[in-house]
Amino acid sequence: MSVNLTLLTVMGALYACGIYLIMERSLTRVLLGLMLLANATNLLILATGGYAGLAPMFSKDTDPRDYNDPLPQALILTSIVISFAVTAFMLGIIYRTWVLARRDEIQDDVEDIRVAETPSFDAEDDSEIPVETSEFPLTMIGSDGRGISDSGVSGTEDGGATVKAGDHRIRAKDAAAEEQPGSQNVTPGPEGGVK
Repeated sequence: MSVNLTLLTVMGALYACGIYLIMERSLTRVLLGLMLLANATNLLILATGGYAGLAPMFSKDTDPRDYNDPLPQALILTSIVISFAVTAFMLGIIYRTWVLARRDEIQDDVEDIRVAETPSFDAEDDSEIPVETSEFPLTMIGSDGRGISDSGVSGTEDGGATVKAGDHRIRAKDAAAEEQPGSQNVTPGPEGGVK
């Protein structure tokens, strides 16, 4: 495959100028940079297509390796259509900003400055997550459900411990039975539902 050094040099210059213009604050210069990048990409696709060959028309006497590859040409046509659409869109944005503000430059917004000065640490998102994230503070100690431990357990007048579950308190014995398979606190109905 032969490489055309002139195409590569022009392509590099177009990419360099396009990237430089995109970094500007003027929307017109950004548009010119996008157009230069699109043309540089077209040259890149053309250079990857290889040397020029015969037109891709089928003939019995021509060797298939002598044909030109039509894929890069189809990709360049697609790139031209996309760059035209982006150029039209950017021209619409430039016109709208000129009508509204009579200037072409992008200004720093107050909200953009506030966001840029905000620290990256967020107390809610970056804090340590506790091991127990349940809203029910019951912790089982034994596999039989008899031993329970929690700061929410307190004694009552009749000597039975209670556990805070949500916004009310239930007896610790019932809470432990609820944690066991086949809960004893629910009486199943005839169709399997709760009575």
